[in-house]
Amino acid sequence: MVKVMFSPAAELVIHEVVEVTKDDLLLERITPQGNMPLYWCDGTLFSFSSVPMTEEIVKEYLKGRIHWLEVHYTKMDKYTPVITFESAEYKSTMSVKIIDTSMSELHREFIKWLKTMKK
Repeated sequence: MVKVMFSPAAELVIHEVVEVTKDDLLLERITPQGNMPLYWCDGTLFSFSSVPMTEEIVKEYLKGRIHWLEVHYTKMDKYTPVITFESAEYKSTMSVKIIDTSMSELHREFIKWLKTMKK
């Protein structure tokens, strides 16, 4: 019998947080390889980048400590699964997938923290 164990993150370390416009947030997810999704949780649309998985960072993860190098966010009251917009830069209509992560305890706690930092 295989033992299954759940070990959620115990700590989230955020190294940079930047509030951006919705348009800038959408445009940053457009890449030559395709459009990267954004995350939505409790009225906030955001993206994050993780630090490279070095040996030291893997040790941190195994201890339950997650590092986000940079977070970009903007307010978006209502969740919508896809945002479509006209891009002057690409001269076309673009769509970005939005993932509702409001069921993620990590993301809910991050948004709660973010809202206290904005006051």
